Amino acid sequence: MSFLLEFLPIIIYVLLIIVLVIGIVLAIKCLITLDKVEKVVDNVNEKVKALDGLFHIIDTTTDKIVLVTDKIVESITALIANLFTTKKKSKKEIKGESKDE
Repeated sequence: MSFLLEFLPIIIYVLLIIVLVIGIVLAIKCLITLDKVEKVVDNVNEKVKALDGLFHIIDTTTDKIVLVTDKIVESITALIANLFTTKKKSKKEIKGESKDE
């Protein structure tokens, strides 16, 4: 029993030292990995900033195309609406004229 009381704390201390060393090694590897990831993210950021001008041009162009197509659709819709309302008015006028006579 006294052997276990003297030997067990030594085993626990050795295991704690091993766990501490493994934790330190893992922390250092994580820091190295995070540094590499940061370099990759910075590189991607630079490439995206280089393409921002192109994206801006594409965005402006699509906005102008949408504006033109909206105007065309609006004018065609107004033309069709005028055709249908003109036909209804002429039918009503014809009915109104026949009632007046």
